[in-house]
Amino acid sequence: MQSLTATFDEVMARVRQGRDLGHASFEPVYYLIFHPRQILDVKRELPAWMHRLRNEGWDVQRFSIAEHVSAILGTAPLRTLWLTADRKAPLDWDKPNKSLANALTTGADTLQGRLKAQMEHLREHSKAIMLVTDLEALHPYTRIGAIESQLYGSFVAPTLFLYPGERTGTTRLKFLGFYPEDGNYRSVHVGG
Repeated sequence: MQSLTATFDEVMARVRQGRDLGHASFEPVYYLIFHPRQILDVKRELPAWMHRLRNEGWDVQRFSIAEHVSAILGTAPLRTLWLTADRKAPLDWDKPNKSLANALTTGADTLQGRLKAQMEHLREHSKAIMLVTDLEALHPYTRIGAIESQLYGSFVAPTLFLYPGERTGTTRLKFLGFYPEDGNYRSVHVGG
């Protein structure tokens, strides 16, 4: 298995090279795929990677899925109802998880909308790169592939998703290593 640093070096070489006509799209979307047991290792490496990119002249922006999930759910109108339902039936997760997923993906304040807004901000920056981190916080609500597909045409700068999962083919990924394979990704995959 390739080291995380070597995988990061490879994905950045691909970012510098850009996308070519052989890929499914021209969107500058890249996935650094790592085994879920390496989640903490990636979190430890992230500050060094960001520092290195800044030293190379990149305008590094970070979008933490965990921070945005927390912010959206923390201010959702149904929050009191969710907490009450959890106190009444703490082991009944199906309905609350569906409601939480709905809060993240529909309405005025969504993960997709927040990511799109931050990407729009990158239009004004030359040599910008977006690092999307903490994808594990999407479990059990949704997967990043669903968000990526809805944002097709909106990626204005290289966007690197740090993806905990397994690669099972050229375009097929298994989120967190246990979700069913998903082949709907139009991005460049490195690692896994």
